[in-house]
Amino acid sequence: MSNKRQLDRAELDDLLKECGVDPVDSVEELTEGTYNTVYRLGNDLILKLSPDPDAPVLSHEHDLIHTEAEFYRAALGKAPVPEVVHSGDDYLLMTALPGTTMQSAGIAGAERARLRRELGGIVASLHEITGTGFGYPQKGLVATWSDAFLSMVDDVLADAERFRVELPRPAAQIWKLVLDRVDLLDAVQSPRLIHFDLWDGNILVEDGRITGLVDGERAFWGDPAAEFVSLSLFSTLDDDLMAGYGSVVDGERLTLYRIYLYLIMLVEGTPRGYEGPEREAMVKLILRHLVKELDSL
Repeated sequence: MSNKRQLDRAELDDLLKECGVDPVDSVEELTEGTYNTVYRLGNDLILKLSPDPDAPVLSHEHDLIHTEAEFYRAALGKAPVPEVVHSGDDYLLMTALPGTTMQSAGIAGAERARLRRELGGIVASLHEITGTGFGYPQKGLVATWSDAFLSMVDDVLADAERFRVELPRPAAQIWKLVLDRVDLLDAVQSPRLIHFDLWDGNILVEDGRITGLVDGERAFWGDPAAEFVSLSLFSTLDDDLMAGYGSVVDGERLTLYRIYLYLIMLVEGTPRGYEGPEREAMVKLILRHLVKELDSL
């Protein structure tokens, strides 16, 4: 099952006209993503379409296209991100960045170490950007990080119940583990711009340098420590990344954010219709790491 929308060539041309852009010679659908539909238009533009509005989604997965546009506008000049050309209710037209994903490039060894150090510096610059409140833009910002994050956890636990996803611990127990650490969350006083999806598939590289951070739709204003969940997905923080970043990350708060992301990854597969051996293997991996983080608190 797929929630992706498709446009034929005439519909694409009409949308470009709405954006004040001339029709392009070539159109290529980029199929690596699993949530939105993405087209490369000629050499210079990327068009992203939000999913079918009737498709089942998680509580925070509404109006993500607007959040992505906000992320790029806020980050422009601080990090290598696309420039927003035009945004609508269900689409985003942006400039195309050079490079291929770090995942597809298969970079390893000394070159990867050097790029991870560069990435750490880019993330540090990203976290210099502050906002007016905490949380997901599409959900509405609030005054404290604890209020924002407790709401985020509450939403995903409610989603697990709504989509009948079995959790490794009772939802009330998971909720209490987070609530008991509200003082840690309240130590975060300044809302920083967080991408929250910086795995290798969303980092572009070319000619030995990082050329882009893409797919900013999961962004929020919050604790910089949360950024390091996707940067160390199913792994530990590496020395090269942290040397480039230039400061330490609170381990207990990072554990809370790992729990949150693993919950999302566990639940989202049901409304998206993921199934089969690959999904079963992923669920086992998620559960193993989720239980490990829960047991560490």
